[in-house]
Amino acid sequence: MGKVYRHRPGAPDEYLGRVEPENGKVYRHRHGPDQYVGRVELDSGKVYRHKTGPDEYLGQVRLDAGKVYSHRVGPDRYVAEVKSNGRIYRHKPGAPDDYLGKVEGMHALAEGGAAFFLLMLPAVEGVEGEANAD
Repeated sequence: MGKVYRHRPGAPDEYLGRVEPENGKVYRHRHGPDQYVGRVELDSGKVYRHKTGPDEYLGQVRLDAGKVYSHRVGPDRYVAEVKSNGRIYRHKPGAPDDYLGKVEGMHALAEGGAAFFLLMLPAVEGVEGEANAD
């Protein structure tokens, strides 16, 4: 199981949730049972957010290099990178990338991409409400 932690300078890292290596399901940590928020296809790196009806395609992690691309109309946008040691960096054009956190016990780069889209990005941007609506 890949445990996802958000980096907090000068404080203990914050536990956000987990990614299951057997099936790619992602769960957000909360009091009581953890909440299922989405999944990653471990063989393709495609990440989907869970919602009522068909799941929403968010983007993909390139399994050969760890580059994370956000889905949009036109060419996908490079947004992050997952390192083989589990560290996740958010891409900033023209500046050094920001270290967001890590996935402890990561088995595949696809798990890091799912952690970025479904756990870290909502925590960093404060937009957890959409994922919590279901």
